[in-house]
Amino acid sequence: MIKVPEEFARWRTRVDGEAGREWLRSLPALVERLAARWDLTVDDAEPLHGGLGLVVLARREGQRLALKLSRPGGPVTDEVAALRAWDGRGAVHLLDAEPEAGALLLERLDHTRSLRVLPLWEAAEIAGALIRTLAVAPPAGLRTLTEIAAGTADHLTRRQQALGDPVPARWMRMALRYASELPSAGDQALVHADLHYGNVLAGTRQPWLATDPRAVQGVAEYSVPELMWTRADEMHTHADVRRLLDLIVAAAELDAGLAYGWVVTRCVDYWLWGLERGLTVDPARCEAILGALIPGSRWAR
Repeated sequence: MIKVPEEFARWRTRVDGEAGREWLRSLPALVERLAARWDLTVDDAEPLHGGLGLVVLARREGQRLALKLSRPGGPVTDEVAALRAWDGRGAVHLLDAEPEAGALLLERLDHTRSLRVLPLWEAAEIAGALIRTLAVAPPAGLRTLTEIAAGTADHLTRRQQALGDPVPARWMRMALRYASELPSAGDQALVHADLHYGNVLAGTRQPWLATDPRAVQGVAEYSVPELMWTRADEMHTHADVRRLLDLIVAAAELDAGLAYGWVVTRCVDYWLWGLERGLTVDPARCEAILGALIPGSRWAR
């Protein structure tokens, strides 16, 4: 019924080894079973894919749908919980799910149109408004930012030293301080922790809807950093960087100090993560953002 894309198969095998190969081999039969269970007609034998999962375009009684397949586990369960909590408000609508199989049946959005197609400032304002819309009461069982950030200070220090201290010492000290202060600060909400411009797609019910949530319990300000670094190349001055943060904070009705602290902390973390994996573009983006924001004392807590 489907053909797993070779590029996706190579990547998942490289990352997951034999477990990945077994999961890939199971996918055609899984799609066939789910199509029968949910009365789906598959539109295209070659699914769309990102780095983590496949999306099979399908329909049912004329309704255009998307069958999303990921490896079973905690992230899928959390994604289902988040989508059910949002119930289509600001996010793709979940019609059905089989979390133990890593399968979600979703309304189909326009995968060819994300917020990347809009000018940065317009896209950031829309994304900021979505941060506020998505900040609802968290469902039970999600990981909290306190749990996620446990040991972050020691972890950042070890990685910084192992890489030869690439992050300026003053910037690292700020990140370490925020990493210890921020996780317990602010009102707790359901947070889309991977809300970059490519994860907001054009819809029909609403113009723009969030997809692929990495769901956590914490503060909405945690969603800001991806919106800063994923289109950082389009900002040419320090003033542009500060303007973008201002715009997102205003559109999402956020606490400016919390947003600033999470941008500093997560940019340092992502900078080190990128260097560990041999990346060159993303660490440079994080350095540019921090260089623009840290001298601006008006943002400091």
